[in-house]
Amino acid sequence: MDMACVTEQFLGFLKEEEKSDATISKYVYELQMFLQFLGKKEIGKELLIQYRSHLSSLYRPQTVNGKLSAVNAYLRFMGLGEYRVKFLKVQRRAYIDEKRELTEKEYERLMDTAGRQGNYQLYYLMMTICSTGIRVSELRYVTVESVMEGKAEISMKGKYRIVIFPKNLAAELKAFARKNGIRSGSIFCTRTGRPLDRSNICHAMKKLCMKAGVMRDKVFPHNFRHLFARSFYAVEKNMAHLADILGHSSIETTRIYVAASVKEHERVLNRLKIGVIKKIPQNNHSVVQRSLMINHRSKNSIQYI
Repeated sequence: MDMACVTEQFLGFLKEEEKSDATISKYVYELQMFLQFLGKKEIGKELLIQYRSHLSSLYRPQTVNGKLSAVNAYLRFMGLGEYRVKFLKVQRRAYIDEKRELTEKEYERLMDTAGRQGNYQLYYLMMTICSTGIRVSELRYVTVESVMEGKAEISMKGKYRIVIFPKNLAAELKAFARKNGIRSGSIFCTRTGRPLDRSNICHAMKKLCMKAGVMRDKVFPHNFRHLFARSFYAVEKNMAHLADILGHSSIETTRIYVAASVKEHERVLNRLKIGVIKKIPQNNHSVVQRSLMINHRSKNSIQYI
């Protein structure tokens, strides 16, 4: 069976499993990388373990596990589930990577730059993600009709949830749609009327970075969702509620979004009154020894009375 035929059948398998378009694209790409590594060798457990070691020498554990997810899906598709390999163990992050997380001030600079450039579609798109925590793949549910109702009903991959539009956001989106002659359907769409996809959005965001003075590595749709999560949690310290709003099936995923930074952790430690003792004993005798000597003298004086 040639690679093109295998890829085509695997693609159909992923669609039947109701994987998102982004996941399908990623899995198909990872399958091609695996088949190149495989060459003419026969698939076996030992070979899969070698492939995992090969990936581990090139990528971070989280990235390796993402690639292995695609390979394991392919093995299930081929009826070779017994050869699936375990993921690398990754300790849950205690702190966020400040170099990658978007700050509120950086968000404001991006918004200001988009406004100055007259890119109002991107301006309101970033505002929508940061005001609701909606996923980029769910933006097609932001329609004129849903904005009028004040909420978007999202149904993807067998899951259903509701995204609420704050009143001020809804008013802004209504005005944007009215000004651009969008009477129905998706608000964020191309000139031909098709909903914007991830690549369109990412490309537009990256173009803002230089003039906004924000690092390119920080600017991608999912980071605006992270910013929303941190902002929400700062006001409403309810992890379970936030998980529901973000559409997370596991609260552990939500914990990653709102993890504290190293600087925030340092500030907490510096407020603690226990741990560091500033006064150092002036001689070689320990505090315990000196205490025993004092007690001994006290006992002797009592005997004399």
